Formats: sequence, structure tokens, C-alpha cells
Amino acid sequence: MIFELIKKRRSVFPVQYNDKPVQRETIEQLLEAANWAPNHKRTEPWRFKVLMGESKAKLGDFLSSKYQEVDSKPKQIKIRKLQENPRKAGAVIVICMQRDPKESLPEWEELAATAMAVQNMWLCCTELNLGCYWSSPGLIKYMDEFMELNKGERCLGLFYLGYYDEEPAIGEREPISNKVHWLD
Repeated sequence: MIFELIKKRRSVFPVQYNDKPVQRETIEQLLEAANWAPNHKRTEPWRFKVLMGESKAKLGDFLSSKYQEVDSKPKQIKIRKLQENPRKAGAVIVICMQRDPKESLPEWEELAATAMAVQNMWLCCTELNLGCYWSSPGLIKYMDEFMELNKGERCLGLFYLGYYDEEPAIGEREPISNKVHWLD
């Protein structure tokens, strides 16, 4: 049931991934689910760039190098994490949003639609027992130096994918009643 799937959804981080490869067909399924996200005025703003093989290592090298370039006091542990996380992943999907050139709707609506596309992928990953994690480091503002982005397209994060062995922790939430005000 969808309610149980939503409650089971978790971030599973690259350090938790095993070496089992993620098949291209599986990633295509995830992307197809993303493509059915709701969006206003049918702008379909989500764009994805899938990194597999050597391109993951190149991403790690870019992120760690860029971090050392822009941070006045880079930390060795972060340098290593930026370099290793893409390598540990079965795939990395670069999450981008293509702004409607006519700006026929507020930008936040296109950001929300892209986030819903990612949520669709995330729920499918949960169903498939595939770990995933949406990373949004400050370094994403430099992604146009790593890969070509179209005019009006911007990177919103990195979606790491990988199979895992240990079950993720059970999530907790405060009751919804603490967050809702009913008006009659």
C-alpha cells in the first residue's frame, strides 16, 4: 500500500552501498516514474543526467577539487567524502530544473515539480529495495563547469543510487496534529 511505502522511504547514503551494480533498465524505470510528476502548465521542468562508470569518478574528482579551490580551510575528511561518494554509488543522477523560457509560472512551481519527480524516483527506489539519497552540496552551483547545462537549466542536486545490505533505521515523525490547524 502506498501509505506504508511512504513511511518506509529513507535516505540511504553511499557509505552504506554494496558493490551490486544498478542496471540501466532499473534507472530507466526510475526516470519514467519521475516523468509522471505533476507540473503546472505542462512545463515538465525536470532534467536528469545519469552518471555511470568512469563519469562517477570524474564527478568525485571535480567535487573534491572544486571544494579545495573555493574553501579557505578545506577539511581532509570532506575532500575524501566528496571524492569517494560518487565512486561508491551504483549511479549518480544529476537533478536539474529547466526554467520555462516564457516564465509563464513562478519558479517555485517548477522547483516543486522537479522535487515531486525526485520523490517519485525515491518511492520507486524504496519499492525496489534500492538505496538513494538526494545530496545538495553548495558545490552544485559549479556543476556547469563539470557538464554542459542548457540556457535556463540549473543543478538542484545529486541523486545517489546503490544497493545496500543493512536495513535503514525506522523513521520517526512528530504527530501531524502538531502541524495542522483546522478551521471551521
